[in-house]
Amino acid sequence: MKAAGLKRRVLLQGGSIALMLGVHQIARGATILAVRVWPAADYTRVTIESDARLNSQQLVVGSPPRLAVDIEGIDLNPELRELVGKIKPGDPYINGLRVGQNAPKVVRIVFDLKQAVVPQVFSLAPVAAYKHRLVLDLYPEQAIDPMEALIAERLRDAPRASGGGSAVAVAPPPTAPAPAADPLGDLMAQQSMRPGPQSPPTGATAGGERPVTPPPPPVVAAAPARPPAPSASPVPPPPPVSATANRTDRIIIVALDPGHGGEDPGAIGPNGTREKDIVLQVAHRLRQRINASSVNGSPMRAFLTRDADFFVPLGVRVQKARRVQADLFVSIHADAFTTPAARGASVFALSQSGASSSAARWLANKENDADRVGGVNVGNHEAQVQRALLDMSTTAQINDSLKLGGAMLGEIKGIGARLHKGQVEQAGFAVLKAPDIPSVLVETAFISNPEEEANLRRVDYQENLADALMRGIQRYFAQNPPLARSRQL
Repeated sequence: MKAAGLKRRVLLQGGSIALMLGVHQIARGATILAVRVWPAADYTRVTIESDARLNSQQLVVGSPPRLAVDIEGIDLNPELRELVGKIKPGDPYINGLRVGQNAPKVVRIVFDLKQAVVPQVFSLAPVAAYKHRLVLDLYPEQAIDPMEALIAERLRDAPRASGGGSAVAVAPPPTAPAPAADPLGDLMAQQSMRPGPQSPPTGATAGGERPVTPPPPPVVAAAPARPPAPSASPVPPPPPVSATANRTDRIIIVALDPGHGGEDPGAIGPNGTREKDIVLQVAHRLRQRINASSVNGSPMRAFLTRDADFFVPLGVRVQKARRVQADLFVSIHADAFTTPAARGASVFALSQSGASSSAARWLANKENDADRVGGVNVGNHEAQVQRALLDMSTTAQINDSLKLGGAMLGEIKGIGARLHKGQVEQAGFAVLKAPDIPSVLVETAFISNPEEEANLRRVDYQENLADALMRGIQRYFAQNPPLARSRQL
């Protein structure tokens, strides 16, 4: 009996200790690891990263406009205090904020707003380099119309325009390249035969930010420009087939889609170069060329799905391009692989029947994961809209996309850049699924290759790349005149 009583007391004491530990763990709550703010014209995003899921409640106050957010189960710490200093004067939505311990284990953040907003607050599970994230997206009450933004930009730039648009020289059509080997596919095959677990991709698209070590400036001083390859020498553009057949009486719009952005840095090179920075710089350079050009007398205009460092979901990129009735869609990327040996530029079009190679399938899967890393608030309605958009594609759109991709690939080769494959590849890239817009995805280089990373950081290389893409667009329109539409800006 004594032994039984002693055993019972030990069990009770053990249960009490376990209960006390459980209460202590619950009381400790979550710890804030990092805070980030991404201001943009479309919306401002605030992310609060923690080691456990956060619960919150929010209240919108009308006059003056404010947003109060109570985060439960946490204590105010230095990381959370840093949020105050991250609000920039140019933020279109947030004028400032206050943060304090409102109650035990409850921190209140009060946003003083510049205008009324419609907040979206949601949680994201751990992915890539991120732990749990609480996301606050502050949208304007009146959503920004991409077409109105494009018109405003054109009116703003009109006084600076000097004369008519200048046509970019078009090189002779390239001869059809012979089927080439797939070096990335070979590397993937070699790695799949090695025993043991594989290392995660170095700087792959699924990678997160590197908050501890800031990346180096994305562009360094230009190296001496190399003379262009003979095939890239400008020649007079071919004469139009006929004035009536090729002439259009409205603006030609090219949607440029710099990949990743904001919470999603994209691939990261061995020296810390972030894909999202490089592709935005290339897109800005290409926009300058498009805005200064014309097609058979009709001016061209570039529309960027993002013109700053913020995240845009894949479906929204497609929606924006369709909203402005774009004639072409060009998504710009610079990917990474698990070894530095992979190199070369590639151009991709959509496929309805599977990827054209194992490498194309692998790259498409990585790019399609951008929404998970960047963070999408997918409710029932949003999921239905996204599925409807991304399930639509047409044979005509894919055929036109292949023509555009072929023109671009020939021009990229013409500047002396190495090609990963000599023909346009195809895969199920979600961002290419606009049913009525010829769409291509350009992988400018492998940022995981040290030599190509250095090239991408050079001003002269970015300029040459933008020139090549512009000539590819002009070559496509020379052979496939844009359809006449009753659209003018």
